[in-house]
Amino acid sequence: MSEPAKDDGKRIAVTVRIMGREYSVECPPDEHEALVVSAEFLNDRMMAIRKRGKALGTERIAVMVALNIARELLQMKGDNRVGGVDPATAERVRQLRLDIDSTLAAE
Repeated sequence: MSEPAKDDGKRIAVTVRIMGREYSVECPPDEHEALVVSAEFLNDRMMAIRKRGKALGTERIAVMVALNIARELLQMKGDNRVGGVDPATAERVRQLRLDIDSTLAAE
């Protein structure tokens, strides 16, 4: 088993682009690729919501994506509060989410 990498205090500045805006973020050099991939993932999810919605602000889109990712993470961790529903209930929730998205898009 290998030992965890030691943080020698060295950090690099990485510029990422999310929804057309650039952000400078510092991270250890060995986390550079993970940061870039994470930013691309976040950008893709935010752009998908922007395309579905009508004139939603960046902050609202970010909150929606954060909630979706948090739910997905909790489901993957097996949290019974967000998963473990029967297929009929899951389908009904999916339909409700589509209805909510459509309503938000109409605003």
